[in-house]
Amino acid sequence: MLEVTKYKAHISFTLNGEPTEVAFAPHKTLLEVLREDLNLTGTKHGCELGECGTCAILVDDRAILSCLMLGLDAENRNVKSIEGMASGSGLHPLQQTFADLGAAQCGYCSPGFLLVAEELLKKNPSPNREAIKEALSGNICRCTGYIKIYEAVELAAARMRGEEMELPRESIYGLE
Repeated sequence: MLEVTKYKAHISFTLNGEPTEVAFAPHKTLLEVLREDLNLTGTKHGCELGECGTCAILVDDRAILSCLMLGLDAENRNVKSIEGMASGSGLHPLQQTFADLGAAQCGYCSPGFLLVAEELLKKNPSPNREAIKEALSGNICRCTGYIKIYEAVELAAARMRGEEMELPRESIYGLE
């Protein structure tokens, strides 16, 4: 139940599949609530203007930029951060393919890319390269040329469909 006093907001929501209650200053963004009040630092600070996609999370299975959403707006919602992506002791197929292909260099932007890609693959289990580019177009990576990221999403999609797909030769040998 949402309760706001002059100094603190108290909300309840589902975070990474678990019922969660948190109290925080009512002016905080959901990004700040996740990082500062819940100690979930996988979601990264980027531009804080909604332009880089680094802080992307899933809210009710839709990718949103947590730097643009007030924490108050998470009341009674289903929020998923990168910490909730893996299941049990295994990585999500997207996380595994990012690792397999070296799609994350410094890794700072990876949480946002991974969650946006997860939304894409739930909506479209067989996206072509153009659909992947379009879905990820709001995310910026300053380290890669994006090719390995696109290939990782393609490979994860194939694996999630139960198809065998070879690793791209270019990624195996570091050529682009």
